[in-house]
Amino acid sequence: MNLKCIIFDVDGTMADTERDGHRVAFNLAFAENDLKWVWDENLYGQLLKITGGKERIGYYQNNFLKQEVLSDDEIIQLHKCKTKHYIKLLEAGKIPLRKGVKELIEAAFKEGIRLAIATTTTPINVTTLLKSTLGENAENYFDVIAAGDIVANKKPAADIYNYTLAYLGFNANDCIAIEDSNAGLLSAAQAGIKTIVTTNGYTKNQDFSKAELVKSNCEEINTELLTQIIAGEIYV
Repeated sequence: MNLKCIIFDVDGTMADTERDGHRVAFNLAFAENDLKWVWDENLYGQLLKITGGKERIGYYQNNFLKQEVLSDDEIIQLHKCKTKHYIKLLEAGKIPLRKGVKELIEAAFKEGIRLAIATTTTPINVTTLLKSTLGENAENYFDVIAAGDIVANKKPAADIYNYTLAYLGFNANDCIAIEDSNAGLLSAAQAGIKTIVTTNGYTKNQDFSKAELVKSNCEEINTELLTQIIAGEIYV
């Protein structure tokens, strides 16, 4: 059995976007909209149990503020403002790729292993990150960038991975996913995809018992290792 595709998550996996990117952008959006909300690093870590920025705002209102300050339409507008600030951070080069990510992408592409992205973040967030770190034509590395609200249910539901597999025309056992969180791992696992986890500061203590391999970054991951895992030649 050969490895046909590597499917990357984005936030926390390809780059440490959460603490120094999305969190900062949320706070800038709150200030711009005269909201006296501040999401510090500890609070944001708690909010990360909810995938999707709009969903995270709603969860914060319901579970921390205990009141509905913003309507659904206002949340959508606030999230658009947050995305604007996040894009500016990316364009300023404030958010680099994590160790080993660029090397793994380039090696896989050179060897003819297909690449895909499956994420809950907004599509423009993905494309701007890719361009700011891998160059203007970085999207060409990937056969599909499955992002945002194109599926009904976000991670840990399997929807985004099922969508990606259907688009590629591959079976789950043709692919390996790379994730950073328990929610992402569950999403890929429920789609039947073997998954490697690269932890970060927010996720390092989560349950990754369903993962094939857990590492601190992509630096020790190469295409030969992934091919051996997909073929069942090694167990780690």
